[in-house]
Amino acid sequence: MNTLQNTGLGLFIIALLLFTVSLGLDDYRLTEESISEAIGNEYHLEAITQAAREKEMLGKEFGSSFQFAPAFKKVLESAQEALDKQAKEALPEGVSQWEYKMGGWLFKDYTYIAAKKSSAGPVSNNPLLFFFLTIGLGAFGGLLYIIPQFRALPGIKHDHIYHNSMTRGLSVGWRGFFLGAAVIGLLLYGVFYMNDKYFWPGVSAVVALLIIGLVFFYQNQSRRNPARSASPQVTGWLGILTGVYLIGFYLLLYWAPQHITGWVLMADPLSQALNGGEASQWFLYGLLYTLVILVMGVRMFAKYMHNRYQQLRTYSVMFFQLAFAFLIPEILVRLNLPSMDLKNIWPLNYTFFFDWNINNLIGSGALGIFMLVWGIILVVVAVPLITYFYGKRWYCSWVCGCGGLAETLGDPYRQLSDKSLRAWQFERWIVHGVLVFAVVMTALALYTYFSGERTVLGFNSNTVRTWYGFLIGSAFAGVVGTGFYPLMGNRVWCRFGCPLAAYLGLVQRFKSRFRITTNGGQCISCGNCSAYCEMGIDVRWYAQRGQDVVRASCVGCGVCAAVCPRGVLRLENSSMDVNERAKAVRVLQVSKEGVEYVE
Repeated sequence: MNTLQNTGLGLFIIALLLFTVSLGLDDYRLTEESISEAIGNEYHLEAITQAAREKEMLGKEFGSSFQFAPAFKKVLESAQEALDKQAKEALPEGVSQWEYKMGGWLFKDYTYIAAKKSSAGPVSNNPLLFFFLTIGLGAFGGLLYIIPQFRALPGIKHDHIYHNSMTRGLSVGWRGFFLGAAVIGLLLYGVFYMNDKYFWPGVSAVVALLIIGLVFFYQNQSRRNPARSASPQVTGWLGILTGVYLIGFYLLLYWAPQHITGWVLMADPLSQALNGGEASQWFLYGLLYTLVILVMGVRMFAKYMHNRYQQLRTYSVMFFQLAFAFLIPEILVRLNLPSMDLKNIWPLNYTFFFDWNINNLIGSGALGIFMLVWGIILVVVAVPLITYFYGKRWYCSWVCGCGGLAETLGDPYRQLSDKSLRAWQFERWIVHGVLVFAVVMTALALYTYFSGERTVLGFNSNTVRTWYGFLIGSAFAGVVGTGFYPLMGNRVWCRFGCPLAAYLGLVQRFKSRFRITTNGGQCISCGNCSAYCEMGIDVRWYAQRGQDVVRASCVGCGVCAAVCPRGVLRLENSSMDVNERAKAVRVLQVSKEGVEYVE
């Protein structure tokens, strides 16, 4: 590691420490002015202001958000009781209970906005300075660390990935601990999230146990002992710390944004410049997401200097994230137009067919209607048609934001994906189960939209949507999907949870021209291809037999071909055997009549 890299690493660590510490630098003081800026509903505003006076919270200073939030929650509860009591006596003329009463679902939003408006200190007073000292300095340090890698000789180098504390991964015991803790913790928090209702967390627990039972039953029936992935004897502690930090970030982002108002305030100046409004936690997330893909994309250029395919798809994911996912939606907001990531496809974009979204698009005029039609065309026409010609790689490895983050930030951890038969069985049951869940939820949402009824066969449409958003849209896609990069590989979400990946995979598996062809006579069984497969495919198993890789999970990233020292693997599109390619075993037969595949 040269001087420039040491400097870059040092700057990044300093920026990360300051970024973390900045959350505790501001104080919080609630005033009537900050309440009026935070609460838009006039009836709620009056009740909350009165409750704050009664609780003697106005003007009181709190040293941290962890002190402010519980105190403000008591104010909200008191205001809610006052509004409920008044609603029973008499509502203001022309005002409905929905407008007047304050539901518990508003508590999180009100607490977050009030915390942001009540903060005072170095971060809130100097947001642009702290932005450059944290996010800006971190990106600069990362680039300084990456740039010297362009001087290296082209080609893949292992660089002791299984000996490095950051990229070694978890031993079997630690892997089981983190998985079990994540599942149990999220289900328990899900009870609280669903207002102490146990039904959906209970159903999810039963489904999880059923899948575990089916996987182990299949293995006992087939009498096959699945080989474990390369699990180290000693767990990489730097990887664990990185994973815990990422998991903590997502927990705060999704369910406790009142504790990250300092970070959000740093993004305010940029948000004002792009969309004309204050930053939200989602603007902050989009900004960080985009910066990480851009900076780590530069690392991909350095690592894959020898491979044009990798260079092009890295350019692609960087462009789509910067333009389609970040800049264009923000500019549309500034123009008072409907905002949407035009590359986000249902069921990954699970809210697309929700009634509020459909009404918003239809009511926004020509552009909104175009977005609605565009989204439907993507689902019905583009996905099956383009996947037929190019496989799921056209989206998962070239366009998708989730895939873009996995391929850039997650690339150092791609070798940690579990290649065992057991993991493959879990993958098939879970990812297709999520797809079924998404289809059922969307059907309920559309039924509600067209009929106006909220309940179907005893299931409340809103409740189903809420649980899907919590369990799949937040917990699986964010907390586990990204937080587990250093623990279980970079495509945990894409492999086990993404419903769009499942939809694309079904088309690719049974009706697509894409495959990875192999030349078994050249394979030396070095195992590079399997080690670097982020989707947990044992590519070497196919290569040794000269069998094409035809798997629903394959995202066509092409890294297996890029790291092969003998040119055994090749990404191809061919219609020669598109109707037979899904059969388990095929043999090439050469005769006078020509070449054909036979069983």
